[in-house]
Amino acid sequence: MEELTVVQKIAAYALPILFAITVHEAAHGYAAKYFGDLTAERMGRITLNPFKHIDPIGTILLPAISIIFGGILFGWAKPVPVNFGQLRRPKQDMLWVALAGPASNFVMALLWGLVLARVGQFPDAAQAYVSQMSLAGVQINLVLLVLNLFPLPPLDGGRIAVSLLPMSVAIKFAQLERYGMLILIALLFTGILGIVLSPVLRFFQHLLTVLVF
Repeated sequence: MEELTVVQKIAAYALPILFAITVHEAAHGYAAKYFGDLTAERMGRITLNPFKHIDPIGTILLPAISIIFGGILFGWAKPVPVNFGQLRRPKQDMLWVALAGPASNFVMALLWGLVLARVGQFPDAAQAYVSQMSLAGVQINLVLLVLNLFPLPPLDGGRIAVSLLPMSVAIKFAQLERYGMLILIALLFTGILGIVLSPVLRFFQHLLTVLVF
């Protein structure tokens, strides 16, 4: 298979990135609606239209820089608004609303993995592009899955932790949200985040390999 140019590589990553962030955010909205909160629906955010979820810097600029220059693929989308107070059982249902996003990323990683495993069935001229795109789909979705499960508000893992912790501890833990992104960036650039997440990422990579291949 021929080596892809930088432009072709960015194009190969574009579709998986758009699907990854769009379905992830829409999944939160669908789950919130199911458990009683209609905030996202009223704001038109329960949709597979990627333009409703794109953040120009987090969804386009940072991932493009990562693809061109290498390194950790890092970025974000506009979060779907969820009013946890409107859920039927706010503390308990918060877990399922938060888990919906990472769960959708695992399903998408599985689907891209199935495409990757069957890339030889595509025409020869398309195999390099399809291989790169499906590999990107697997990588992006697994990274988003593992990153979002990190137990730090406002990440999904932080919401899950708040749901599972005793109320007195959960209230204090939730207060970390105001500093969450600063803590996350500090952990990223010091390399600590990679050290912590690598074993979890390898676990899901192994699980995906077992399921697909």
